[in-house]
Amino acid sequence: MNVSILHQVPLKPLHTFGIDVNAHSYFEFSDVSQLTALIRSGALQGVEPLVLGGGSNFLPVADVAALVIHPVNKGIRIISQTDEAVWVEAAAGEVWDDLVAWAVQMGFYGLENLSLIPGHVGAAPVQNVGAYGVEAGDAIHQVHAIDLRDGSELLFSQHECRFGYRDSIFKSDRYRNQLVVTRVMFRLSKLPVFHLQYGNLSEEVARMGEVTLSNVRQAVMAIRMAKLPDPAVTGNAGSFFKNPVVDISLADRLKMQYPHMPVYPVDDRHVKLPAGWLIDTAGWKGVVMGQAGVHPLQALVLINRGQATGREIVALAHAIEQDVLAKFGVHLEKEVNIIGDASNDAVL
Repeated sequence: MNVSILHQVPLKPLHTFGIDVNAHSYFEFSDVSQLTALIRSGALQGVEPLVLGGGSNFLPVADVAALVIHPVNKGIRIISQTDEAVWVEAAAGEVWDDLVAWAVQMGFYGLENLSLIPGHVGAAPVQNVGAYGVEAGDAIHQVHAIDLRDGSELLFSQHECRFGYRDSIFKSDRYRNQLVVTRVMFRLSKLPVFHLQYGNLSEEVARMGEVTLSNVRQAVMAIRMAKLPDPAVTGNAGSFFKNPVVDISLADRLKMQYPHMPVYPVDDRHVKLPAGWLIDTAGWKGVVMGQAGVHPLQALVLINRGQATGREIVALAHAIEQDVLAKFGVHLEKEVNIIGDASNDAVL
């Protein structure tokens, strides 16, 4: 099988920030046999790979020197089912929201709160995407992947994925950019199970009438569209920072100064603070630095105002991090992967 590696490929259409950079080398596959052929050809020897999914968590600061590997394989199918549950397998190249829409249409519960999250299915277990009190890892049953070092096929159970808050084993040094997720199996419920306790989701659903799968999806989409910019119009990667987990003692001290600060319990010693609230309270909402900016409606979202470079976005993020640390004593951690900073490159 011939292996087609392209050169100087524009990446602007392949990531949601819309930064104008090229990949020095680029390979995409619609069938896993093509990826296997790439590995067997020896083309990866001495080459640094970078796996790029839907590009919704990707911020390049310069042209990408690594060999970009981009899954575009498609397919959603039911593997097995009982009266209570169904096991669904989706290819890595499927658009995430297409899978969510399919599940809702089929009457399967578990993914509806994750509606309208940008990106592809293959990146969902890597980032453990989440929204409105639900994470992809809650529904993931198995993850299939190919090891780029030897072409071996690996299978990870939900437990072996080691899911955490926006984290998984696929981000570890052992597997970072050494694995390509090829397909993901989900266990979804056939019985009504709703998670409406997060934010104003229950209120939005109530405005739509009966609590149904379709109404929950529509409510989530309405909330997201009201406060988050459409990447097709304004370049962004959604939430730029993770919500920080801090000691209760620090949260208590901040509560004395900011009584209305939202706090979400994590365990007996820690709570989670909304990064968006910290950034907004520090005065950054709507701030512009060159072609980079903070979204005027959602402080957690950094935007490309048209012609921003990756370095402009990074400089803005760094300024926000330093100011939040100075004002609140809280370290913000980036959720977005900055490509060009070797310490931060990750499967996307």
